[in-house]
Amino acid sequence: MSESPAAAAGAAAVPDGLNPRRWLILGVIGLAQLMIVLDVTIVNIALPSAQRALGFSTVDRQWVVTAYALAFGSLLLFGGRLADLIGRKVIFMTGLVGFAAVSAVGGASTSFGMLVTARACQGVFAALMAPAALSLLTTTFTDPKERGRAFGVFGAIVGSGAAVGLVLGGLLTEYLSWRWCLYVNLFFAAIAVTGAAVLLRRSPRRPGAKLDVLGVVLESAAMFCLVYGFANAATHSWHAASTYGFLVAGVVLLVLFATWQGRAPNPLLPPRVVLNRNRGGSYLAILIMGAGTFGIFLFLTYYLRQTLGFSPVVNGLAFLPMIAMIAVSANVATIVLLPRVGPKPLVTVGMLAAAGALVWLTGIGPHSTYAGSVLGPLLLTGVGFGLTIAPSINTGTFGVAPQDAGVASATVNVGQQIGGSIGTSLLNTIAISATTSYLASHVLFRPGGGRATGPNRQLLELALVHGYTTAFWWSAAIFAVGAVICGSLLRRGPLVPAAPSAEAGVIAQPAAAVVAEVPPTAAL
Repeated sequence: MSESPAAAAGAAAVPDGLNPRRWLILGVIGLAQLMIVLDVTIVNIALPSAQRALGFSTVDRQWVVTAYALAFGSLLLFGGRLADLIGRKVIFMTGLVGFAAVSAVGGASTSFGMLVTARACQGVFAALMAPAALSLLTTTFTDPKERGRAFGVFGAIVGSGAAVGLVLGGLLTEYLSWRWCLYVNLFFAAIAVTGAAVLLRRSPRRPGAKLDVLGVVLESAAMFCLVYGFANAATHSWHAASTYGFLVAGVVLLVLFATWQGRAPNPLLPPRVVLNRNRGGSYLAILIMGAGTFGIFLFLTYYLRQTLGFSPVVNGLAFLPMIAMIAVSANVATIVLLPRVGPKPLVTVGMLAAAGALVWLTGIGPHSTYAGSVLGPLLLTGVGFGLTIAPSINTGTFGVAPQDAGVASATVNVGQQIGGSIGTSLLNTIAISATTSYLASHVLFRPGGGRATGPNRQLLELALVHGYTTAFWWSAAIFAVGAVICGSLLRRGPLVPAAPSAEAGVIAQPAAAVVAEVPPTAAL
């Protein structure tokens, strides 16, 4: 019986153990990851139009974003472990199809409740898709040099996806409708599902493996409480019971989860995954980047739109130089630098570059220009993000056992979600307080005495810019502290695979390649 072309291609790849379709698989994985990352900012751009169309209040508007974050952050580790237990291809395709279906429902929403429900369901399916995508990348690229290129591309997508969402969201909202910010996922998903069905190999189920049900309950409840608590702080007060109550509950549940993982027979998140010093440092780096990044995307968008008067499309295009710089620096970092120097100097320098860029941005004013005051910091930001995010994702899965690839990948995404939630609540609160304080200390008085009826436009602009720059200073401090902490945690030198006796079943690297290259691995 003659072999099919696909079988022949597979046989041809056996000698070197490489999947002959790995670069096409990278395209499928990258497209799915882009869909997940840009879906936050692309919807943010569409929110004002959706609010007018569906008639919901500004107070309710936050739930369109929060519903997605709550479901996504709460279920990530569960989704990652399902990918390990059931199979990465099955979970990946389930996430893709489900995400596309509920995106269609969200785009067709006729009420606020329908839209929020669709966004929550998007988060559920994204929690299945994201860790499966990254674990597929980890197990597909086993050659050290090729892993560097693959994770350079993946890191560039992660780092620039939010900015791409701003560009695409502006174009769709201005020239079509806010609904197309959700409908566009159907096109991405259709291509990705087709590619996954044709290209991916079905991984076998692990015989006898069991799901840590108690771990799932504790972790999901902890993540829900933490994400909700931080989201609530962004719109209410840090002193509100609904804020600190959920945050305290989240911390307590997280402690219980960590305690249980040390005793569970089949832990949801095996301690060996996070106790590795390099992986732990890279996970923390992802969390800190998630928190500090908020200061750039949100407040710089406000500044460009409200102060400089940019349209949604021009606002999105303004971030293109940063996207280009992320793509270049991410690939240089993982292909050229990581194999030679390891993650420690890259993460440290990258965070310091991002901190410097934000300090530079504090020089903006109501009458500043994009070319004179914004372009330079954006380019430096791109360098910092590329040097930090791609190597951190790569290091986060380095040396992980194949059966832990999914949950290790999920941990990367958990760091991004928690970091983003912290940044959203903390920096938003700081910016609002700074703006209010500025107005209070610069209030206008009537010539005859007494306060004026209200601040004039010039004073409002000055107050808003003061709030933005205050947030930039805090973001810079977050990155600077992160550089010190992560630089201290990460080990010196190139990545070295764990000894077989230390972690049975780790994804092995050829001995000769280990000396010459450091296989980048991605997954916090």
